[in-house]
Amino acid sequence: MKTVLKWLGNYFRKVDKILLLICAAITAFDIVIVHSLYENGLIQYGDVMTQIFAAIVGFFGAILIGMIDYRLMAKFWYIYAPAALILQLLLFTPLGVKRDDDLAWLDLGIMTIQPSEILKIAYILTLAAHIHKLGDKINSLPRLLLLCVHGFAPFLLVLVQGDAGSALVFLFIFLCMLFAAGISWKYILTALIATPVVLYVAWNYVMADHHKLRFLMLFDEELQQAEIRGAYLQQYRAKIAIGSGQLTGLGFDSDSHTYVPEIYNDFIFSYIGMTLGFIGCMAVVIALALLCLKLLSNASAAQDMLGKMICIGAFAMVTFHCIINIGVVLSVIPVIGIPLPFLSTGGTSMVMMYVALGPVLSINTHREKKKHMFYEEKD
Repeated sequence: MKTVLKWLGNYFRKVDKILLLICAAITAFDIVIVHSLYENGLIQYGDVMTQIFAAIVGFFGAILIGMIDYRLMAKFWYIYAPAALILQLLLFTPLGVKRDDDLAWLDLGIMTIQPSEILKIAYILTLAAHIHKLGDKINSLPRLLLLCVHGFAPFLLVLVQGDAGSALVFLFIFLCMLFAAGISWKYILTALIATPVVLYVAWNYVMADHHKLRFLMLFDEELQQAEIRGAYLQQYRAKIAIGSGQLTGLGFDSDSHTYVPEIYNDFIFSYIGMTLGFIGCMAVVIALALLCLKLLSNASAAQDMLGKMICIGAFAMVTFHCIINIGVVLSVIPVIGIPLPFLSTGGTSMVMMYVALGPVLSINTHREKKKHMFYEEKD
């Protein structure tokens, strides 16, 4: 018993308390926001309890995962990676639930989950292990091509299922990890040269008309007016909501709140702007920026390539979610349905965001010396 208590004490002494504190602060703020949404009749009380339960499960889940050596997580990829992939493939069965044009939700009877959120975690761990195994041979063309197959397979699978937002998250994670791994500039330049061709093909032969419309509306005011009750409705109402908050917001109990479709989910940032104003929005942006910088700092402090890649993958996932979600609400990016980390309602998203931090916590607790971004502690 004493040995167990000693081990637990040693673990909590080493655990990344700053990272947990940032996430806990954002989550606590989220619970206040979600409860306000309930008080204003925008969600059900069950949604509030689901968010609280998911936050608790996710927080302690991250701590428990952090107790496992991240090297073991990478080693036993053949257990969780196939399971995550099978869940994603089950979307093609009658269990898959199609919402709008996205085949992204799996109905398990007692609950629905979004398998892509689980697949993202498995993707980060397996890709990190793959890059770590390659080491200095990453720029060998045959090995790089196999890595690209690994990197693009989940992206294409999720894209085929219509969930373009989640597909782009996979792509961004892959590109960030590839760049951080030290890929040769000749490959980077080749990719940059090929990008216009890829975009041309995607625009003319891959993207559906409603996807193109989302891009065109950003630059055409007449088209915005024409779609003000259609494709542009969410962004139009979100801009009004944020603008109405001005500096300090209307407060949680105002009678002049603006209705925004999906305000409790992907457009929750507009509710924050409306109720708490520019100050509230900036507080959220600063908190999320601190979270992203902490993940980047952990990547710099990692003692091996595996740890570095895991941190970079988590950083890329959280950063992409933040930039895209807020950009959509501000109408500077076409509508892409991805949640705001630790803030949008949704149990799967909340739990898996915390789970993604588990391996990052493990990297910090399973190293001999505590290394920081700019220095290494002496014994």
